[in-house]
Amino acid sequence: MLELRLNKLMNDEILKGYEDQVKKINEMINNKTGAGNDYIGWADWPVNYDKEELERIKKDAQYVRDNFDILVVCGIGGSYLGARSALEALNGLKSDDKLEIIFMGQTFSPNYVAQVMNYLKDKNFAINVISKSGTTTETSISFRLLKELLEKKVGKEKARKAIFATTDKEKGALKTLATQEGYVTYVLPGNIGGRYSVFTAVGTFPLACAGVDVDALIRGAQKARAEFKDAPLKDNKCYQYAVMRDYMYRHNKPIEMYVTYEPQMSQISEWLKQLFGESEGKEHKGLYPGSATFSTDLHSLGQYIQEGSPLLFETIINIKEPKQDIVIPHDDEDLDGLNYLEGKNLAFVNQKAFEGTLKAHEDGGVPCNVIYLDKLDEERLGYLFYFFMRACAMSAYMLDINPFNQPGVEVYKKNMFHLLGKKGY
Repeated sequence: MLELRLNKLMNDEILKGYEDQVKKINEMINNKTGAGNDYIGWADWPVNYDKEELERIKKDAQYVRDNFDILVVCGIGGSYLGARSALEALNGLKSDDKLEIIFMGQTFSPNYVAQVMNYLKDKNFAINVISKSGTTTETSISFRLLKELLEKKVGKEKARKAIFATTDKEKGALKTLATQEGYVTYVLPGNIGGRYSVFTAVGTFPLACAGVDVDALIRGAQKARAEFKDAPLKDNKCYQYAVMRDYMYRHNKPIEMYVTYEPQMSQISEWLKQLFGESEGKEHKGLYPGSATFSTDLHSLGQYIQEGSPLLFETIINIKEPKQDIVIPHDDEDLDGLNYLEGKNLAFVNQKAFEGTLKAHEDGGVPCNVIYLDKLDEERLGYLFYFFMRACAMSAYMLDINPFNQPGVEVYKKNMFHLLGKKGY
């Protein structure tokens, strides 16, 4: 389902040198004995997921599709990045689906929030608020605004039937409110952190509302888990990728650039940046995850990548067959000199841009890894998500890092709360 081509600096001898370490860490992941093991529920979630809840999610999603024009997904970080990245990757940036999905709760920007609120005031919308605690500031502010707008528009009773809360099973401010108001609720499992939560209700409810086949998404994750769970390093593409990252980090390549050739994949890169950045960036360790969308960014970052400081390596996600394509027409005058491409489709041009750029960057000394998918659908995307999640756990454990906490995130919050005058700060 996925083909991995490692950069030319990697070889079988290097991989072999990692075999014992990888085997030991894999046992830690499987047996849940490593640092942060309380949050490793994602590893077996593709087979242990709540089947009853997923059926309820699909039924409720159909209710949303039948009764509303817009679903506002209110969350930040892992509470929205997985769903947004999957939605855009699968449905595109100009989706013609009958249900519009809008994201709020991921920013304090007064311009963005005000524009969305103004857009919603005359629309028929539902809300999916996602927060384990219910007190995440960005999300809580947006939800307060959305809830007030909705209740003023349709009344409290109808509003209750248009709000869906994904939160902790038993405790927290959002759980308390949802119980008091009678909102439909889904569980964000206590043993799964936000950036590993795309296969839970955090991702599956908004995706099901958007018409995505969530069963196929999970089926792809199941296939990935079965392939990677116990396979030795020589046969394990997921762990080979993790080893490559560790080798690059220890050989003066501190930046990994995630590259796609599809603008609708840019949020996959954003999801990857959170997954790896928040999992590994601790104790002054870890690769810096960057991203670029080619060929667009070849006209900005391309010069630096080709001839700048030799700090980075690339991991390219190449989708061979696009969902849609378009043919380049003939022009009688040919002033732009493009008639040599007439009759060819843009998928062909895009693929040749990838091949040409790959050669240029490798010839220029940039290590390039390529992850090939023949096409992108729900099953392959589920496989890809799980591939990266499992690789991230392995990669972080190689650095002797807890992959599942984020202590540094709390520092800015404390300073912000103090400046805002919050009691106790």
